Amino acid sequence: MSEVFTFGVKSGQPYAMIDITGEVQKKIRESGIKEGLCVIFIPHTTAAITINENADPDVIRDFLMEINKIVPISDGYHHSEGNSAAHIKASMMGFSETVIIEDGRLLLGTWQGIYFMEFDGPRIRKVHVKIIEG
Repeated sequence: MSEVFTFGVKSGQPYAMIDITGEVQKKIRESGIKEGLCVIFIPHTTAAITINENADPDVIRDFLMEINKIVPISDGYHHSEGNSAAHIKASMMGFSETVIIEDGRLLLGTWQGIYFMEFDGPRIRKVHVKIIEG
């Protein structure tokens, strides 16, 4: 058995790391599945998903500061929409993560959280969650 859930994420800034761990866990609880896999997929080309520390908010600040150094917002890009940096960052981060479900809970490390990565906000985005029993 498997189920797909979709929920929205609203970003209020051009760049953001939004902790969606609680919402993903809620979807697992609603599914009733106790053991299996959870696939989180972002259907956008300027947003991404990652797993990182969720205990210290400075990690978010440092992460966003550094990724903007690696891929500058403006660097002579040719894409007419002006958001090439967002496309590059999203591809670098990736559009999906898979997490084990054990005893009805995400099997994450003590300090880990699931983050929606906004690189072209503010926007309202979608997150698809497929929960696979097994």
